[in-house]
Amino acid sequence: MQVVPVLEKIEPSRAKAPSATIFNIEIAAVATAVPENRISQDETKARAIRYYPQFAHMESLYSNTGIATRYCVEPTEWYLQPRTWEERTKSFQHHSLDLLEKVATNAIAEAGLACEDIDALVVNTITGLAIPSLDAMLMNRLPFRGDIERLPIFGFGCGGGVAGLARATRLAAGMPGSNVLFLTVDLCTLCLRINDPQLAMFVSAALFGDGAAAVVVRNQSEDGPSRSRRAPRIAAVGEHFWRDTERIMGWDIMGDGFGVVLSPQLPALLHERLGEAVDRFLADNGMTRGDLAGFLVHPGASKLLDVAERILDLPRGGLIQSRDTLRGYGNMSSATALFVLKQAFGDGLTGRHLLIAFGPGFSVYFVVVDL
Repeated sequence: MQVVPVLEKIEPSRAKAPSATIFNIEIAAVATAVPENRISQDETKARAIRYYPQFAHMESLYSNTGIATRYCVEPTEWYLQPRTWEERTKSFQHHSLDLLEKVATNAIAEAGLACEDIDALVVNTITGLAIPSLDAMLMNRLPFRGDIERLPIFGFGCGGGVAGLARATRLAAGMPGSNVLFLTVDLCTLCLRINDPQLAMFVSAALFGDGAAAVVVRNQSEDGPSRSRRAPRIAAVGEHFWRDTERIMGWDIMGDGFGVVLSPQLPALLHERLGEAVDRFLADNGMTRGDLAGFLVHPGASKLLDVAERILDLPRGGLIQSRDTLRGYGNMSSATALFVLKQAFGDGLTGRHLLIAFGPGFSVYFVVVDL
């Protein structure tokens, strides 16, 4: 695991921000799903210490993640021996399609639609490869129209749920009267390489699980018919990229799979730079933190949520939906932020909230949601 110094808080001067694009895109449905295999953090810790005895003195790391349980697509025994790219890819494609079919079907039904009503399909992932892409494979399982517009996305990492939702929103905004289905799936456990002795693998084994999510967004004119006038709406989207931070988070391409890149400097980078990025995004869209009723933050780890609470001037435990999601599911990469969003709906939150997630690059992604 490479340690990367956090850049000084200096950036080149930037041009004046373009005029903000204020959206009024309805969130018609959110659906989530996890595989059947459930494992406790205590079980995971015991196995990690057995296979990584050189890090046994760091076992408290597993206890301090804020995670109680996670879900994985394969039985535990599958992960306890080396696997090839072919084996990982076969599992990824099979289980990804099963989960995507489930969340897509549930979200479309919840929105009161049929597959034929979907005008565009956006599918995101970071934990496996598929050519044809997952969206094309899904077309052979579900009766979408042949003329549906498709957008496969790869590379956004943990930020992909928010970044992909932002892309789906922009796509819907350019298609009046449209229904856009955004899907994201990440099977992080398939990236465990049991023969990799590095600390980054030991750390990632403490955090990541598998899951998928779907969001239906709808572009309806305010004076047109609406199935749900009080439905949540997306008001703004955006992102920020920090230069020269490529080794903060990402993948190395190894002979037998993806090799995790996870720098211990990540919390420090967020502590120094996130607040400025949040305020700049809000200002570019005519808002301040005072206009927000709350924040919904991707729960990468308990420590990162602690940092976010300090930066955003929230009380300890202020990110309840994020911590609950982390406790029950772990970090499912891109899908996790949408699990947080779904819990916010279930908890009956109201008002304007900022959905935040982070990904390789290093980047932060934003979606403002009016609940």
